[in-house]
Amino acid sequence: MNMNREVLKSIIKEGQEVLEDVTLVTRLFDMESNGRYVFVGIRQCGKSYLMYQQAKKLLLEGHNLKEMLFVNFDDERLQGFKSEDLGEILKAYEDLYEGKPILFLDEIQNIDGWEHFARRMANLKYRIYITGSNAKMLSRDIATRLGGRYMSLRVFPYSFREYLHANNVEITSDWEFGKKRGEIERYLKEYFQWGGFPELMMYVNKRHWLNELYEKIILADIIQRNSIRNEQALRLAIRRMAENIKTPTSYTRISNMLKAAGVSTNTASISDYMGFCRDACLLFEMENYASKFAEKATVKKHYFIDNGLLNIFLYDSDTALLENMVATTLYRGSFRPGGEKIYFYNKEMEIDFYLPESKRAIQASFALSSQESIDREAGALLKFHRLYGLREAQIVTYSHSETLIYEDLTINVIPLSRWLLSEL
Repeated sequence: MNMNREVLKSIIKEGQEVLEDVTLVTRLFDMESNGRYVFVGIRQCGKSYLMYQQAKKLLLEGHNLKEMLFVNFDDERLQGFKSEDLGEILKAYEDLYEGKPILFLDEIQNIDGWEHFARRMANLKYRIYITGSNAKMLSRDIATRLGGRYMSLRVFPYSFREYLHANNVEITSDWEFGKKRGEIERYLKEYFQWGGFPELMMYVNKRHWLNELYEKIILADIIQRNSIRNEQALRLAIRRMAENIKTPTSYTRISNMLKAAGVSTNTASISDYMGFCRDACLLFEMENYASKFAEKATVKKHYFIDNGLLNIFLYDSDTALLENMVATTLYRGSFRPGGEKIYFYNKEMEIDFYLPESKRAIQASFALSSQESIDREAGALLKFHRLYGLREAQIVTYSHSETLIYEDLTINVIPLSRWLLSEL
């Protein structure tokens, strides 16, 4: 691509103006001052703002705005840009300024082969920050090509604690015992239904914004990127996953559902589609701890990375949204230092979430409305405890709080607001 050097200069200058003018809600991410980072997460989750946050930090440390080279590869002026063109950005910068810039490269997954440029920049001792909306950027293959020169950071939409912080709600140790509780519960209702995308907070018609985001993810990050021809099958497969959010599901079952609806597809295609959805950070999967190896690979639970994206598919969705929110919170925690893999268990009994390293089991139940429902959830935990010896057992509900004792097992029934704020 023969990119006009003057256009690249304009893009560089506009990027500096964005860094200078942007207003931030600071997120608590610890980053090494001299580190090189790859930020990966779903579109609109706040990756760009983490780069802005780091740029502001560098400016406070004494760096100059002219040192900053920020490029967003979603810019329509860069359509057709290829990896061999990336060096032209540096040449355009050199026309404007002296010295070595600090590179901020946003949504670089749009450029095939970007990792070769990134490795060369690291070899030349550039300080560089990269974002992308494709989980393959965290793959072993890409990490090998980058040669260990970058640190990866998985970025998610706001946690509930971050959501409250962005709404200027201070969380005190005694928040459950005064007026603060009502305020936090009001925000929880909104967060529960519409999720934690930072920009969404500015919009009244949240469903419309989420539908627009979903369409961009489907079209740009899944269909276009993977050259999918059977768009109808892809869309219906995602809808069926949303409708079966609490149920272990095989790709063969989804394929059969689609065929019954008159849509031509097969199990291999459904497997590919779900892989593309995971790459786009739209969905994540969970294995059955009780399954044999072969079954672990075929029968899984699938969750949406944010409640808002799940909610656009569902009606009367409280139970599904509660389980999805617990799942996403645990999944987010698995990427922190010391985080562990999460499973479900489905054999002699059903356990929604099991963390084997810490021997922690969690049930998600929107309301424990009867003694029968209490005995069902607690009874499953007790049976599981007899098999595996739990250190911690919880039932997360929307608002119910209680301590249950079954034999030698103490089960804490925890309202969602308290549980979310206790999961760092």
